[in-house]
Amino acid sequence: MNSVNKTLYIPLYGKAMVSKKKIILQDPTAEKIWTEQERNIALRGKSKSKWLCYNMAMRARIFDDWTNLMLSQNPDSLVLHIGCGLDSRCNRVSQNYRAWYDCDFPDVIEARKNYYEESGSYHMITLNAADTEQIKSLPQSETAIIVFEGISMYLTNDELHNFFSALEQKYSRLHVLMDVYTVFGARASKFKNPINEVGVTKVYGIDDIDGLLAGLKTHCIKEHSLTPENLVKEIPPRDRFIFKMLFTGKFYKKIYRLFELEK
Repeated sequence: MNSVNKTLYIPLYGKAMVSKKKIILQDPTAEKIWTEQERNIALRGKSKSKWLCYNMAMRARIFDDWTNLMLSQNPDSLVLHIGCGLDSRCNRVSQNYRAWYDCDFPDVIEARKNYYEESGSYHMITLNAADTEQIKSLPQSETAIIVFEGISMYLTNDELHNFFSALEQKYSRLHVLMDVYTVFGARASKFKNPINEVGVTKVYGIDDIDGLLAGLKTHCIKEHSLTPENLVKEIPPRDRFIFKMLFTGKFYKKIYRLFELEK
């Protein structure tokens, strides 16, 4: 895998470790995959920080809860999990789905096939979000739920704009959840970001979400917290104070944000 694809092991590790504690996120698949892959993946330093583990599991839980909500409101929708990595959201959501497509680069999809099986409603396909021609070939649906977790920072603002433009041309209705680095967060990442440890040196940030979507029908309808209090309370008290210092408050928002978009 290239360096960007290897970043998938950071959230995988975090979800597996937190799942073992039986808080925030129940993810036995992540536990299984990490147990089998651990000897082959040289995560170190900040990548294995327990604070980051809490953060990765919490982010996944927020996306899970949102996806469940969207499916309950739009049961006939197509779900597209862009940049799925080895994530097991397709198993963690409680709502039934008509069609779910986990999408990623070819080598990631090949790795997924060791752990997941396709069915009438679940599929795995290769996709480069920066390639608008590939987006045109995605399955048809009136409404699409787009899970866009941990991906936007690897695309330029122009690539993201083109991505949403292509989705608009493909689907009549869109529901999107997307986490982003700010411009400051992207600049700061070269010094303190765990992705550096797997070789990623260039990421991109967004300060003006409305500017990014200028000229499109897709617009931002809500900003979500990445550290909701109900999930923070699940962290053991002895760890909670430090976690809140690291991942909550105004400074964290200057680095990292979470937006819900809709067409």
